[in-house]
Amino acid sequence: MNAPPPAMSSALSAAEALAAAPLPADRQSLKKAIVDALTYRIGKDPKTATRNDVYHAAAQVVRDRLVARWMDTTRRQYAQNVKRIYYLSMEFLVGRSFSNALHAVGLYEELAAALAELGVEMEGMVDEEPDAALGNGGLGRLAACFLDSMATLDLPGFGYGIRYDYGMFAQRIHDGNQIEQPDDWLRQGNPWEFARPEHTFPVHFSGHVTHDAAGAHWHPAEVVMAVPYDTIVPGAATDSVMTLRLWHARSAEPLDLSLFNQGDYMQAVGHRNASENVTRVLYPDDSSRQGRELRLRQEFFFVSASVQDLVRRYLHGHPRFDRFADKVAIHLNDTHPAIAIPELMRVLVDQHRLGWDRAWGLCQKVFSYTNHTIMPEALETWPIDMLGQVLPRHLEIIYEINRRFLEAVRAARGNDPALITRLSIVDQEHGGRIRMAWLSVIASHKINGVSKLHSELITQTLFADFASLWPERFCNKTNGITPRRWLAYANRELANLIQARTGIDTRIELDRLRELTPLADDPSFRQAFGEIKGRNKVRLAGLIAASTGITVDPASLFDVQIKRMHEYKRQLLNVLHVVWRYQQIIANPQADWVPRTVLFAGKAASAYRMAKLIIKLINDVAVRVNHDPRVGNLLKVVFLPNYGVSAAEIIIPGANLSEQISTAGTEASGTGNMKFALNGALTIGTLDGANVEIREQVGDENIFIFGLTTPEVARLRQEGYRPSTWIDRDPALRQVLLAIGDGTFSPDDPGRFRPIVDALVNGDQYLLLADFAAYIDCQRRVDEAWRNADDWNRRAILNVAGMGVFSSDRTIEEYANEIWQVQPLARGS
Repeated sequence: MNAPPPAMSSALSAAEALAAAPLPADRQSLKKAIVDALTYRIGKDPKTATRNDVYHAAAQVVRDRLVARWMDTTRRQYAQNVKRIYYLSMEFLVGRSFSNALHAVGLYEELAAALAELGVEMEGMVDEEPDAALGNGGLGRLAACFLDSMATLDLPGFGYGIRYDYGMFAQRIHDGNQIEQPDDWLRQGNPWEFARPEHTFPVHFSGHVTHDAAGAHWHPAEVVMAVPYDTIVPGAATDSVMTLRLWHARSAEPLDLSLFNQGDYMQAVGHRNASENVTRVLYPDDSSRQGRELRLRQEFFFVSASVQDLVRRYLHGHPRFDRFADKVAIHLNDTHPAIAIPELMRVLVDQHRLGWDRAWGLCQKVFSYTNHTIMPEALETWPIDMLGQVLPRHLEIIYEINRRFLEAVRAARGNDPALITRLSIVDQEHGGRIRMAWLSVIASHKINGVSKLHSELITQTLFADFASLWPERFCNKTNGITPRRWLAYANRELANLIQARTGIDTRIELDRLRELTPLADDPSFRQAFGEIKGRNKVRLAGLIAASTGITVDPASLFDVQIKRMHEYKRQLLNVLHVVWRYQQIIANPQADWVPRTVLFAGKAASAYRMAKLIIKLINDVAVRVNHDPRVGNLLKVVFLPNYGVSAAEIIIPGANLSEQISTAGTEASGTGNMKFALNGALTIGTLDGANVEIREQVGDENIFIFGLTTPEVARLRQEGYRPSTWIDRDPALRQVLLAIGDGTFSPDDPGRFRPIVDALVNGDQYLLLADFAAYIDCQRRVDEAWRNADDWNRRAILNVAGMGVFSSDRTIEEYANEIWQVQPLARGS
């Protein structure tokens, strides 16, 4: 939303007065509003309207009741002349907006009743909304949780990202293999967004740069227009509504009419297609140079438009840049938006002709940066030649930033060539690349990790040299999750039980969850808690049957690992345990086995061959195990396709065991671990990421920890890790690897999984074999604990009670106070 120009203010005053009264929200008014929306907005006779028509009508009715709050929020921001947060993220995994909005405005029950009178069931209608899958995993879901919390805490801010035509691909499983299909989430329109074509900005690429007495002049060769679409993000228990502004690419030259008239139809729209490819797909396959260049163009496209927009907003009320740092906070969610740093410098120096030192001083005051990984292969770098070709002026600016920074280092620390090489943004030792994480650190006044362990590691390893220069810049902000979506909505029965017994409003009072602790010893509460978990498991079993055709027993232990498919997350270690368990059941069928359903879900990047092969292995193991009559219901294996936010809302409340088993020192934080524990699942995991802090909150006896610690991992690697040592000492492990490698699970192609076994035997980068025995022993402890159902429920309740600190409200309050220095809006002014 934008404030009206001053000349329009008086003309709009009467309209503001008319709009001040809130729209009615009783059942009959909502029912009439839906019928009116069907008739006058959708253009459908209510008697013949489809369920999707009803969804769009109901969504618009709910949206209407948010728009007045949205406008009021924007007016208060301008009236109070506040400092704003601009949160830049390549991903926003927001999921469905309808149900989230309903709970935020407290309309769920009334609207459900109104729809029932129209003959429409709420739950079925909610399924009409596709997930807005504009993200890959934890990074994008974290960004969505953060926007939710900013709105709930009345913080003035904007989210900036990309309006992809196709989100994270739709995953289909065919013969056990992942098949990627376009995720056409916009195919039936999006009632939650507002196009803002009046604020379209040009984004330039390529060309060349000239210099004269006036300064630098970029002469771009290409231009793509960035069209903004605003999505409303309501807060809970407040009237504040945030804006998520997503940019969509449009060609500056949509059609060459002369070529079209000559019959060259494809060439006539060629430029348009090339321009609009920028926002076509989330994360194009970057295994080729063309794919990597498109990724760079995507990143620059959205940050350039965002920087232009935020500067426009600032200049609306401030004719000079004297107060820019007092009114603007720009946050980089990982390094994807890091090109915003040279872009802001270009805007300030080249366009507004600020001196370099003044412009750089402003940059260092407004930028802050969250690091999400310490793994070298995940740290974003760009080849110098590619960056110079796509963004020639920005490469010049980066070189100048680096030159001045290194001069300052030499002045302070002396000319230490090794130190200079380590600190330089320009990495000449690896083919000439620009290190975007280095650029982000140098430009930011605050750099944070996302768990205590991760924040320690970045200052001890990845950014150790920078931390020695500027220890005051580094801090920790442990991730959090929004309690609105991940408890109040996803697990309404549990939220209602908690509120009935304690008075806690789980939407906004997660910090009070410790009050549940005494109820863990209350037999009636444990019974009610267990019954809710049982119903959630029945619901999950229904999803599994509908999606895969596999029937599972809700009474079995639901053992769940849902996350992006990656070797460091070690889904493969989980598979090794499944194979071990299968072999042990076959060998000892009369043993007292705990029935288990092992559920996997997650997508592998389209170019990530090993991750895709692991998906195939999971599915082939499932075929063998699920159809072996000797196993029966003692073990079921499921791979649930097309994992996303909406699926997680059903899976997480139904889980008993949460698999968080990454190699210690590789997972920055994790947020799935928090969601599971908040919904009463016990964690089995390594001391990695936020697992460390979860253990602190729930107690050693209420979490299953195994495996090497981060220092032990480092020591083992330093001493020289030899996988064969671990195989030789463990006959059970050897049998598991033999079964995978010899075709037991792939009789049609015995060598299919040989690459997986070879990777483990000849390298085992993530130390699965070193942790295997400890993992198996820990799973035995899980079995033993599960046999006492009442005590398991007690432990699960204590997990819920310990999750208050992991609210994203707490995280964002820390960001606001300690990084952004942004105050909440005053209400009602």
